[in-house]
Amino acid sequence: MPRFKIESPNGVHQPPGKYSHAARAEGPLIVIAGQVALDVEGELFGQDDVAAQTRQVFCNMSAVLTGSGTSYANVVEFTYYIVGRENVQGFMDARTDIFDEAYPNGDYPPATLLVVGGLANENFLVEVSALAAL
Repeated sequence: MPRFKIESPNGVHQPPGKYSHAARAEGPLIVIAGQVALDVEGELFGQDDVAAQTRQVFCNMSAVLTGSGTSYANVVEFTYYIVGRENVQGFMDARTDIFDEAYPNGDYPPATLLVVGGLANENFLVEVSALAAL
């Protein structure tokens, strides 16, 4: 059972994407560092392919959540970093596939998406960090 409640406050528009405006968390939180498209061996997955990198990033996020004793069901907030506006749609498409499975009831966590000029490695196109309830 999730340890947070999605809130839809009055006086603000409906979210135009797969996120909610607010989530009220109960209990302790875990801060998850930005995940990038490195596979288990530390090799870049999806060179020049934002959709493939997005899938790897969320695969890594799932492993961190599971290893920390929680799951997507308890993510309170995501922050997305996308390199270049031209990569946003590919990210959104891949994330939609992942979120349709991870959040079948449509209670998406609040999120912030930033378009950036670059990440720590010039080959990274996507980085995602999160807060999750334990």
